[in-house]
Amino acid sequence: MRSRMGMTAEDTALVSAWHELLARHARATSSLERRLQHDHGLGVSEYEVLERLAGSADGQSRMQDLAEAVHLSQSALSRVVARLEADGLVRRGMCPEDRRGIIACVTDGGRERYEAARPTHRAVLAEALG
Repeated sequence: MRSRMGMTAEDTALVSAWHELLARHARATSSLERRLQHDHGLGVSEYEVLERLAGSADGQSRMQDLAEAVHLSQSALSRVVARLEADGLVRRGMCPEDRRGIIACVTDGGRERYEAARPTHRAVLAEALG
């Protein structure tokens, strides 16, 4: 049976689940942004970049691959990495395998900041999603 808006019960349930997912994401992201910025001077995107780099086997990633991993456009990622680079947390350089590519490398300072922020990140996630 369809409602006045032409939605079936399945449509209503699906849309309701979607709205709940959006709300949980917004609550988690807002909480992470507040706590990471206040406690560690990092935004959510900055933390995500550090986490991807620190978690990689060699501490680096091609910018294109990193953009896909953290769900940012190339230009948005470039701005995030520039902020991290200015703080001494990341270095950029030419990709040795492909001179057209740029790599981002976590520095020792970036790894330290990530390690310091990780417990805060996990605690906020547990609170928001647990």
